Amino acid sequence: MPLGVIQLAFDPVLRLSDTASVRYETIGIAVVLFLGLALAARIGSQTPSVGPYVPAPGLRVDDLVFCVVGAVPGAIVGGRAGAVLDHLDYYRANPGAIVDPNQGGLTLTLAIPFGIFTAAVIARLLGAPIARWLHAAALPLLFVLAAGKLMGVLGATGQGLPSDLPWATAYIGPGPWGSLAPGVASQPSQAYEAVLVTLALGGLLLASRLDVVARRDGAAMFVALGLWAVTRFIVGFTWRDSPILGPLRTEQLLALVVLAIAVVGFVERARAPLATVVERRPEAEARLA
Repeated sequence: MPLGVIQLAFDPVLRLSDTASVRYETIGIAVVLFLGLALAARIGSQTPSVGPYVPAPGLRVDDLVFCVVGAVPGAIVGGRAGAVLDHLDYYRANPGAIVDPNQGGLTLTLAIPFGIFTAAVIARLLGAPIARWLHAAALPLLFVLAAGKLMGVLGATGQGLPSDLPWATAYIGPGPWGSLAPGVASQPSQAYEAVLVTLALGGLLLASRLDVVARRDGAAMFVALGLWAVTRFIVGFTWRDSPILGPLRTEQLLALVVLAIAVVGFVERARAPLATVVERRPEAEARLA
C-alpha cells in the first residue's frame, strides 16, 4: 500500500447485542434525514403560502409529511431505472431481474428527480402550493445530499477508482464495507461529492439574490437540481463504473439529462409571470377532514 494513503481501521457496525447490530453509516443517514426534514419544516413555516411578497401564513408542516411519503415510490422507481440503465446488458439478458428486489440495487441520479415529481403530484392532490414547497425544499435537499454522501465514509460506500494519491482511502478490517475491495487505496469519491454539493449550497444561496429565485415560485429547486447534477457529472470521472461513451459513465450521462431538465425548468420559471398561488383548495381540505 502506498505511503501517505489514509488507512481507516474501525468497526463500521455498532453491535447492540449478540443478535442485534446497526451500521454507523445507517445511523448517520437517519440523523441527516431527520435534520433535513426539520430544516425543510423550518423554512416552510417561514415561506408565505400565497403571493411572492404578500404576508401570509407559512406552509403547513403536515403537507411536508405527505409529500415526503409521496416522494418514496418515485425515488425507488427512478433509482431502479438508473440501476437498470447502468447494467443494461445484464438486464437485457435477464429482464425478470428488473423487478426482483433481491437482485441489484438503486442509483441516485434519477431517484432525486423522480422523487421530486411524485412529491409534487401528492402536493397537487392535497391542494398545497407546489411551487412554494419546491422553493422551501431546495436547500434542505442539497444539505441531505451532501451530508448523506459524507456518511458514506463511515461504511466505505461509494469508493472510487484505485489511486496512490496522498488522500486516497483504504479500509482495514473485516467490515462489512459498502464497496468491493475496500482495502485497495482508492479515490474517496463520496467525500469529493460531499464537498462539491456543499459548495453547491453556497451557489444556491448566491442564486437566491436573483429575482426569479426570490419570488419563491420553485426556481430554487431547479437551481439546486442543476448544481447537484453538475457535481455528479464531475465526480463521476473518479467512479469505478466502466465508461460507455468516451470517458463518460452511465450515471454521468443521466446527470446531463437531469441538468437539461433543471435548465428548462429554470428558464420556464424565469419566463413565467409572478405566480398567483392560491391557498389550499376547500375541496382538498374537505377530503382530509
